[in-house]
Amino acid sequence: MDSGNGWDASAEAWIADMGETGDFSRLHVLDAPMLDRIRGRGFRNALDVGCGEGRFCRLMSPLGIAATGIDPTARLIQTARERDPQGEYIEARAEALPLAPESFDLVVSYLTLIDIDDIDAAIAEMARVLRPGGTLLIANLNSFSTAGKWQGEGDSSRGFLIDNYLEPRAEWVSWRGILIRNWHRPFHAYMRPLLAQGLRLAHFDEPHATGGEAKRRARYDRAPYLHLMEWVKS
Repeated sequence: MDSGNGWDASAEAWIADMGETGDFSRLHVLDAPMLDRIRGRGFRNALDVGCGEGRFCRLMSPLGIAATGIDPTARLIQTARERDPQGEYIEARAEALPLAPESFDLVVSYLTLIDIDDIDAAIAEMARVLRPGGTLLIANLNSFSTAGKWQGEGDSSRGFLIDNYLEPRAEWVSWRGILIRNWHRPFHAYMRPLLAQGLRLAHFDEPHATGGEAKRRARYDRAPYLHLMEWVKS
């Protein structure tokens, strides 16, 4: 199910880079506030859209949540099944979920909206499979971050420059053997389709880094990088 966005070719490098704990953004910035929005809320089942190798599904399992993961990359789904033989993992696209309406208490999109070409269709599908009263929990790269970059070669002292913010565009990004296509979109390109589904924004956060090397933490505080949103279906 090759989509031409680099994920099939980058799957092995991604699996190696994530390991069991995830990268800096996941381990030291997003995991704790994401789990805080889930823990003790009475969610019985969850769909992780763009689950990759299944790491966040495995994190939800100790909370008593039956998690289903979907991802279009066959190698990532294979790894998820190997690491969690009792879990449910489906090779599928966010834009066409092979799941019944109103099937889940919780739908999670953890740093996946930036990978999806047709986010209007994907958000509509996430809302479709969510039960009334259910929660759509989103972590994403901040739109100011995807429109900008640090100035200077390997030196952040000159600051972070944001440019061409209102222009949606797909760009190739590369690190540690991974080469994938990500989308920059202004905030309204995410907010409008979420609001169009009748979802209500219940929580918004731009979390600090809480661990890891001090110099790297400081970069997360100096420039907008990540945010999370919780939307509720009426």
